[in-house]
Amino acid sequence: MRLAVLQFTHETVTFLPNDTTREDFTYPGSPASGPDLLATDPKGYMGGFVQVAGEHRGVELVGIASPLWPRTGTASGWITADAYAHFVHAMLAELREQGSVDGVYMALHGAMAVRGVPRPEADLARQVREAVGQQAVIAATFDLHGNEDAAFLDHADMSFAVKYFPHYDGHLQGQRAARMLIRAVRGDYRPAHRTLKVPILSPTVAQWTGAPPWSDLVQRALVWEAREPDLFVNVFFGFPWGDAPDGGMTVQTTTNGDPGLAARAAQDIAAFAWRNRKALVAAAEIHTIADGVRLAREAVADGATPIVLADHSDRSGQATWLLREILAQGLGRCLVATIASAETIAALVARGAGPDDPFDAAVGGGADPSAGDAIRVTGTVLRVVAAPAPGVAGSGGSGGHWVSVRLAAGNVLVLSPQLAQVVEPAELWGLGLDPADYDVVAIKSRVHFRRGFDDSGYARTILLVEPPEPFLGTTRLDRLPYAHMRAADFYPYGNPPAPDGSVA
Repeated sequence: MRLAVLQFTHETVTFLPNDTTREDFTYPGSPASGPDLLATDPKGYMGGFVQVAGEHRGVELVGIASPLWPRTGTASGWITADAYAHFVHAMLAELREQGSVDGVYMALHGAMAVRGVPRPEADLARQVREAVGQQAVIAATFDLHGNEDAAFLDHADMSFAVKYFPHYDGHLQGQRAARMLIRAVRGDYRPAHRTLKVPILSPTVAQWTGAPPWSDLVQRALVWEAREPDLFVNVFFGFPWGDAPDGGMTVQTTTNGDPGLAARAAQDIAAFAWRNRKALVAAAEIHTIADGVRLAREAVADGATPIVLADHSDRSGQATWLLREILAQGLGRCLVATIASAETIAALVARGAGPDDPFDAAVGGGADPSAGDAIRVTGTVLRVVAAPAPGVAGSGGSGGHWVSVRLAAGNVLVLSPQLAQVVEPAELWGLGLDPADYDVVAIKSRVHFRRGFDDSGYARTILLVEPPEPFLGTTRLDRLPYAHMRAADFYPYGNPPAPDGSVA
């Protein structure tokens, strides 16, 4: 059995001004092919797929040259038509050169957005199907933040999306994809699906699955899977910062040749989500940045440390609102990580700056109105280090440096070349920082940070903050300039009809 393996992933913030180009996907290690592609993401989708495929005799994996995450991470906008066409053409050409394959595995995201291609994952599945023929089985893994509808499964056979946010189960879904792809190739599994759109538009900061109501939604899907062998349930929460015609929540079920079961499970999950729509969209308590910093000061006084201040709204990584308020209110012993300041870092590296050198420069700001203005800070350089390897949420990057700067009042600022979602405290302590020196850690993250700061038991106080204006990362999604969808077609911004089979 020969299985082709390819990847094309990006979580595209279509409202950012900087397009994602061919060059952004091209850096040392990307594109990756053959064994190098198969070795990427060992704890994630690819690792799970490769592990289970390797447990079956006679299965050959063919790694097709594929772009990895762009060097810009998630801090970039529309993928250009040139970049998409270039990489898809190269993958398809290599796929055809490989000759006959029995199946194809695609590691995807689901919220990739390409100029001029309304549903890029479905379009990729269509072109792969044309290349490999109708006899091959096509399976894929997805992030639950995919903007998907039925179009992908018009061309592919199976899809498996993570259920948890933070995404703990990528490896498991990769294992599932391998196991079910092999079974389908052998004729032991005949996929039958049902897809239902649920007209709910929710901000990602509300979608934490570590507490109700989102944990209840996940549990209902898990109960269906436990109760019915060979039933798989995907709940795509949607990615509202991707302006996509298939945006919003989606429920997708796959069974072994039982379309009736697929329909019943999909209708039940969709109805459950719809009944709980008010709680789902209001699941997170959000403070203004000024209130969040004030509450952090009070928590310090009460001894409720360590404290996490999470600016969930920063999509470029360059926002200075939180740092500005920390300095204005005199909050001390605070580690701010990070502000994206590529030019400032480049200038420091060019002049060979090192520990204890003076620092006096403008940082952040300017990417778009949501980033605010650059802020000038003074202090001393602590360390200049190579950017860490990308973490679970892509917190590192492809090359470049991180710079830590000691400010007044025991504060430290960490600069990175692009948006960095710090997921684990260890990512910060790896910079040579001592956790005992800080009462507050201020980061740019929505939910991923809960992996290391909340679920681990590290933080005693967690405060989610955003600027008062309805900027790019706002929870007030009806303020975003959608062109390919309408907020009014979704709850809570309009009065859409209930999804098929649900109860109002």
